Amino acid sequence: MDLAYIPSPSTGVIHLGPIPLRGYAFCIIIGVFVAVWLGNRRWIARGGKPGTVADIAVWAVPFGLVGGRLYHVITDYQLYFGEGRDWVDAFKIWEGGLGIWGAIALGAVGAWIGCRLRGIPLPAWADALAPGIALAQACGRWGNWFNQELYGRATDLPWAVEITAGPNRDAGTYHPTFLYESLWCIGVALLVIWADRRFTLGHGRAFALYVAAYCVGRGWIEYMRVDEAHHILGLRLNVWTSIVVFVLAVVYLVLSAKLRPGREAVVEPDREAPGGKDGDKDGDKAAPAEADAGAAAAAADEQKPEPAESKAPVLTKSDPADAKAPVLTKDDPAKAEADAPEAGKR
Repeated sequence: MDLAYIPSPSTGVIHLGPIPLRGYAFCIIIGVFVAVWLGNRRWIARGGKPGTVADIAVWAVPFGLVGGRLYHVITDYQLYFGEGRDWVDAFKIWEGGLGIWGAIALGAVGAWIGCRLRGIPLPAWADALAPGIALAQACGRWGNWFNQELYGRATDLPWAVEITAGPNRDAGTYHPTFLYESLWCIGVALLVIWADRRFTLGHGRAFALYVAAYCVGRGWIEYMRVDEAHHILGLRLNVWTSIVVFVLAVVYLVLSAKLRPGREAVVEPDREAPGGKDGDKDGDKAAPAEADAGAAAAAADEQKPEPAESKAPVLTKSDPADAKAPVLTKDDPAKAEADAPEAGKR
């Protein structure tokens, strides 16, 4: 007899009149808010503007939800397109079924679009969001608890989760893999925050560290799960995905550190500065003023009085009439006195 275990909710939805409030959706929404809140703080700390993270999240979140659902439906197509299945269920996202791999991949496409519109580098934005995404996953995993899904092998440990009988599941106590992954994601978030402060990660390396660390935990947690999944060479598909993505993340970390060391000096250009989108207008207005100033300076130079000419006579030998005129100098006074009578005879 089990003396202690984690009870599961009797239902994953509460009806507020005609409006259903689903625990799975609430967990995802809470996760999104946590990611945006923490990402905004980190973005501002790196020199970005408040609100930029939320503006780009408007693109990233919808793309991520679609990508997560697509990955789940494609890798578990037998649940929706098999014999006796209804393909319409593939659109019932509130019943659970989001693949983090597809969510991150397609969410990155949405984030890239948002970053392009704002004129900021995607790697810097991803670095700011990395620990927040991990915390969002930690919150989202509790949606599996509401739906009584994605649990592990049977166990009698005190922290086992109680699962009630239902479609495709037997009553009993099982490993709460949703809890394991939630705690692991919290640890990943703390690791990324510490490493970012300790090593000043930049150019997407904080995000790559998050991906690599998450894959390590997802690999062993996935191995414990007992829900239906495709296997390749004896391993679940998501285990292979974790291995491949982990290798890619580590390679990016190494190459990025060699090719682009350090961190971005500017993560979000100032739109008010000259040369920016708004700066071009200011520059156009300033150009005529600068031209007028230059013209005024040129006119002032023309109006400056010419230096007074020297009134002292300049005696030259160019005029024959003056060829015999004595040249008076102060160098030889005696010579000047000797030549004086000659000058009088003229």
